Amino acid sequence: MPEEAENVEKESSPGPFWSGTISFGLVSIPVSLFPANRSSRVHARALGPEGVPLGRRYYSSKTDRELPSKEMVRGYETEKDKYVLVTDEELDRLAPKKSRDIDLREFVDLNQIPPIYFERGYFLAPEGDSTKAYLLLSAILEKTQRAGIATFVMRGKEYLIAITAENGVLRAETMRFMDEMRSPRDIGLPERVKAKAERSRHFIQIIQKHASPELSRDELRDETSAQLLKLIEEKQRRKQDVVVTDEKKDGGDAAPDLVAILKQSLAGRTGQRPKHSHAATARTARRPHRLQTHFSKRAHR
Repeated sequence: MPEEAENVEKESSPGPFWSGTISFGLVSIPVSLFPANRSSRVHARALGPEGVPLGRRYYSSKTDRELPSKEMVRGYETEKDKYVLVTDEELDRLAPKKSRDIDLREFVDLNQIPPIYFERGYFLAPEGDSTKAYLLLSAILEKTQRAGIATFVMRGKEYLIAITAENGVLRAETMRFMDEMRSPRDIGLPERVKAKAERSRHFIQIIQKHASPELSRDELRDETSAQLLKLIEEKQRRKQDVVVTDEKKDGGDAAPDLVAILKQSLAGRTGQRPKHSHAATARTARRPHRLQTHFSKRAHR
């Protein structure tokens, strides 16, 4: 969802990245939006042979000439090799009107929203003296198992959300718009057929044998990232394959040859280590979406 959220997800106690008002009827509840998840993925930065992080540049595929940003325009491909140009000013005129309202337009049963529509989860926290109204809305949504459907605007983009409640806490689930969805038919899934009774009993027996009353927390662990972090920490402890990208910290000496370092490491050599000790940095980046609010139990099954 919003790119702003990505900057706070890695913090243990992130601050809100959006504040506004939930509105329905004559009721207004000031709230703040917090990310409900943080990334545990280990992200690597691409480095060149001299140990410097690589940057992204744009160039003309026709002339191979590198282009500055002032020479770039946006073009939307309508057919192969045919584009319609759109200016920044035209995009600005199409941008949704700035607002701090989450206007709940309708309330639907949760089971009317296929899970595939949900994209990302966020917590809503009460602001100011809105706690009583916040808790009342949360209790009613949780009791009735309903979701409030709304759109809200942030940084010039419009997002579709479903507001739900669990354990007294309001949650905002950003949703994919209808035109982002594929149907089973789009990817060639077969039509439903009735299975033979004997085959069904066999499947049921297997499932019952491995049934569990609740989801194990061990199943939710990212073992790949944990193993990668363990490897990184161990190599850092041994000062193996560690490089610093800032030459000033290195006394201004020539940067190390990363290709040679990695070849030496992969060959399993234990001789003299490279002269320069270095530390690499890692970063992250991400995205958002488009519109419709009517759902059917049958949709995309």
